[in-house]
Amino acid sequence: MVSAIDDDKLQSLGDDPAAQYARTVIAQFGAQIAHQRAELKFQSTKIAALSFELARLKQWRFGQSSESLDTQGQLFDAKTQALLQAEEQAEDRAADEERTAPGKRRPKRQPLPSQLPRIEHRYEIDSGLCPQGHALRRIGEEISEQLDCEPTRFFVHRHIRGKYACACCQTVLAAPLPAQLIDKGIPAPGLLAQVVLAKHDDHLPLYRQEEIYRRSGVHLPRSSLAQWVGLCGVRLEPLAQALKDHLLEQPVLHADETPVAELAPGTGKTHRAYVWVYRSAATPAVVFDYCASRAGAHARDFLQDWSGTLLTDDFSGYKALYAQGSIVEAGCWAHVRRKFFEAHKLAGSAIAQEALERIKALYAIEQTLREHPPDGRTALRQRQSQPLLEALHAWLIGQRSLLAKADATARAIDYALGRWSALCVFATDGRVPIDNNAVENAIRPLALGRKNWLFVGSPQAGRRAAVLMTLIESAKLCEVDPWAYLKDVLTKLPTWPNSRLGELLPHNWANTNPPALST
Repeated sequence: MVSAIDDDKLQSLGDDPAAQYARTVIAQFGAQIAHQRAELKFQSTKIAALSFELARLKQWRFGQSSESLDTQGQLFDAKTQALLQAEEQAEDRAADEERTAPGKRRPKRQPLPSQLPRIEHRYEIDSGLCPQGHALRRIGEEISEQLDCEPTRFFVHRHIRGKYACACCQTVLAAPLPAQLIDKGIPAPGLLAQVVLAKHDDHLPLYRQEEIYRRSGVHLPRSSLAQWVGLCGVRLEPLAQALKDHLLEQPVLHADETPVAELAPGTGKTHRAYVWVYRSAATPAVVFDYCASRAGAHARDFLQDWSGTLLTDDFSGYKALYAQGSIVEAGCWAHVRRKFFEAHKLAGSAIAQEALERIKALYAIEQTLREHPPDGRTALRQRQSQPLLEALHAWLIGQRSLLAKADATARAIDYALGRWSALCVFATDGRVPIDNNAVENAIRPLALGRKNWLFVGSPQAGRRAAVLMTLIESAKLCEVDPWAYLKDVLTKLPTWPNSRLGELLPHNWANTNPPALST
């Protein structure tokens, strides 16, 4: 209404007091309206930001974790979707008719693994006559197979040592026992490997294992199981240290951290500790480092004098490492994509969708480069990915100026632009992956396990668990059976020289033992 007032008519009234008063009132109204408009815009932006946060929290709590895009509903209107639905129903009916038609090719059942033992059950026609009484002649046999299993099977090793007496020396001698990991202990290496693997890979707490073993006729108190697991962690620590030394010889590493609950002595409560995870980008090796907190000093203590390229998220604890100058920071495009995905899915941002399509093009290039050596990847990334990165950078800067600071898409753009130098490292170094997914995948077993064992009893228990998970997860990366690996290592370790520990590292052990994991 104020804007509709004819200012020329007010000016024509001159210096009349009524006109001056009218101009003053109108100016005040104009300022008040401008203030209210600014306040309304601020509140609208704030409401949009809070709505986004609420939608994201609901997605984290109740939604699917998949980040796949569903653009079908945006491409077609309601009528087109109705036609498509009718066509899909017709195709389903045709598929049903094809399945019921004679001669239909059915999916072929995969054969059972050939390495499994076979127990044969033979069936013959005892009479040797057909229903009409004629003699039958055997022309072959029909074989079908069923898969069966037994619960955990226990057996006992009896070590029988001959005793010999010398009448002259008045002495009695016996053959020595093989060295054992637990001197005079009950468990053999196979049982130790089973208990450790069940706890730290199958995520079975010891009280559940106790019940499982009791069903097989053996009572193993959980106190004994806990003692065995702890001793294995102590005995295997030198091997885990050797694997850490090997890891720190690699030029490119992934790093990430995840929280775990640790029992506070005497309080009955827990506090937060952290497991830092480091994985090589080139060799199948991953190391878990249990620490009291998320302080960046833990990463500096682990890496110490290491120099190379470290691929991480934007956690501030790594900044001091990069400030030293000997470590190159590489960024994770999966984190960037995740922020744009949230903005697209939860806020319906078209800008975020366009950003996702551009990031998708970068990943499409990476799919074609997996089998290339590092030098070849560098050249192809410079030729194919670098132009896309430059175009994306310019486009993000242009789009950012159109958005409010609190907008979800604006925050995703700010995150990408703030880490742009780190995000472009992969395009200049073929050894560097495009994202940090490798170490995040290594963390998943730990994230699953803490839902079962709930908390760590002490810092010492946390460090022993980190040792065991280091060897188990590295063995799995080498595609070997972790039980077979642990059993062999626990058998050899009591008499194995420290100078040859490298031969027992998972990647070296895999070279002399056949893979036992299906890929």
